Amino acid sequence: MKSLILTTGARLLIGLFLVFSLYVLLRGHNAPGGGFIGGLIAACGFAIHAFASGVAEARRALRVDPRTIGVLGLVCALISGLMAWPLGAAPFAGLWAEVAGYALSSVLLFDIGVYLAVVGGILTLIFALEETL
Repeated sequence: MKSLILTTGARLLIGLFLVFSLYVLLRGHNAPGGGFIGGLIAACGFAIHAFASGVAEARRALRVDPRTIGVLGLVCALISGLMAWPLGAAPFAGLWAEVAGYALSSVLLFDIGVYLAVVGGILTLIFALEETL
């Protein structure tokens, strides 16, 4: 039995959770936050949606299998770690470049990888547990 209040609230909250998770992800480069807590916040948004509307609807809203998201995150983290190797620097050494006036770094790519890995891992776990109940 679905709750109308929970379903309506979840639709509104998921967008708020995702925007706030991206803010925490990007803020974490220079202040507290980062990929791990941002990924947890994003996963909580989809978990609330799954509890309100069911796992099938949450999977439809996500559009990509959570395991794929997790693997993509691991690949991003690995690439960011190996970027310094061809330049003779230590693995996971921070590299910075300026692109169109914005400072980008391998640290940001690593944070994005952690974000995606956490979202994928947590949602895989939550969806599996919800489907068995």
